Amino acid sequence: MRTVDVGDVREAVAALLRQAAHSLPDDYLAAMRRAQGEEVSPTGQQVIDLLLENAAYAETETIPTCQDTGMAILFVEVGQDVHFSGGTIDNALQEATRDAYADLRKSVVNDPLLRVNSGDNTPALIHWEIVAGDGLKVSALQKGFGAELMSRVQMFPPAVGIDGVRSFVLETVEQAGPNACPPLIVGAGIGGSLDTVGIAAKKALLRPIGSENPVPHLAELEEELLEAINSLGIGPQGLGGAVTALAVHVETLATHIAALPMAVNLNCSAPRRATLEL
Repeated sequence: MRTVDVGDVREAVAALLRQAAHSLPDDYLAAMRRAQGEEVSPTGQQVIDLLLENAAYAETETIPTCQDTGMAILFVEVGQDVHFSGGTIDNALQEATRDAYADLRKSVVNDPLLRVNSGDNTPALIHWEIVAGDGLKVSALQKGFGAELMSRVQMFPPAVGIDGVRSFVLETVEQAGPNACPPLIVGAGIGGSLDTVGIAAKKALLRPIGSENPVPHLAELEEELLEAINSLGIGPQGLGGAVTALAVHVETLATHIAALPMAVNLNCSAPRRATLEL
C-alpha cells in the first residue's frame, strides 16, 4: 500500500493545468511543422505560420494560447494499492482546478439552464479508472467549446457497418467547417453505449499525434479517414486548403449486438493537454 497526500496532488495538477494553458504539446507542434510542407494553399500556409507563431509567443510570455481556456477535463488512473491522506482526492482535484484558473478565463456555469457562472471554472469533469499497482496518473484536457459544439453522438443500428462509420465522421467534420478551428484532431469513439462512447472519443484526443491504433484494421481506418477529411478542402481555419486535420484517433469499446454507437469529438488547433504521474 502506498500513501499519497492529496495536497501534493492538488499542487501538481494545478501546475499541470497552468502548463497546458500556455504550452502546446511537442507532438502537435511537430505535426504543424509537417503541415507547413503539406499545405498547398498560400492562405493555408499563412494560417499555419500564424498558429505556430502564436504558440511560440504564448510559451515565451506564459500566456494562454487561446482566450477560451475551456473546461478542465481530467482522466485519472488510480492504482488499487494507493491510499489517499489529508482529505479526499476529488476535492483536491477541484481545488487544483480552482487554483489553476485563478488567472484564466472562467467558462463554467453551475446550472445549464440558469447560466450562472461558477466564478472559478469548477467543477472540473473527472473520469476515473482503477488500475493495478500503486501509481497515480492524471491526464488533463482543457477543452474549448468552439470545437466541442461541433461534436456529435449517434446510436446507429449495426447494419450501417464500416461505411456508416466513415460517413458519420466525414459528415461531422464537413458540417463543422471553420467553426471547430481547424486544423483539427479528430477523436472517434465506436461501441460501448450512450454514456461511454463519448468518453472514448474524448479520451482519443489524449493520444500523441502520429501514434496509431495498435489494432491493424483500426489503424487502417484512421489513415483512410484522415486522407478523406483532408480531401474536403476545408483547410486551416476553414479558409481552404489540404490540411483540415492533423490526425484521426479511433478508440473502440465492446457493445451490444443490436447497436453501433458512434461519437466524434473534435479538438481545435490549440490542443491543451498534458499528463503527469505521481
